[in-house]
Amino acid sequence: MFTGIVTDMGEVRRVERQTENLHRITIGCRYPRDALTEGGSIACSGICLTIVAAGEAGGGSWFAVDTAAETLARTTARRWRPGTRVNLERPLRLGDELGGHLVAGHVDGLASVVAREPLTDSARLVLRVPRELARLLAPKGSVALDGVSLTVNTVEDDSFSVLIIPHTLKVTTLGALAPGDDVNLEVDAVARYVARLLDAR
Repeated sequence: MFTGIVTDMGEVRRVERQTENLHRITIGCRYPRDALTEGGSIACSGICLTIVAAGEAGGGSWFAVDTAAETLARTTARRWRPGTRVNLERPLRLGDELGGHLVAGHVDGLASVVAREPLTDSARLVLRVPRELARLLAPKGSVALDGVSLTVNTVEDDSFSVLIIPHTLKVTTLGALAPGDDVNLEVDAVARYVARLLDAR
């Protein structure tokens, strides 16, 4: 589990296409090497992935993850290239502060930025999502965009808006978003289960 509080921005260093449906991606980061455990989980722009290798090089650390068919089909990982910036978060430990909301790292789909409204030191983003995901969003509810825990401001049909504060614009990849960009979206787990129960009725 994660909290949606980004603790580093990594950069893709290498993408190795091992098969059509399996890519190995190497990401550079500022985490200490001993914090990167092979077999452990890490959230990369909201995608929970498993570290398969890690090391040190050039004064920093790196880790490698494998992305398989489902991840490549459902997330932005299929478009990652050397130089792509990704939001990073290590998994929550018992006793850690829960500063955002519970995030599983299981991406539900993509949200597309349709408008960016600059405010004083902040930005308001309007995003469009598939209708089956839009019904799981509610004003004042939680959502994770590229692994960042945010509060939904408004919802209208298949679009919703969020306000990005200065700190988040600075320390995450959301600061570089522009209309036409896609982000990984994970809806709040409670909304997902409530919708499932209502469908069952």
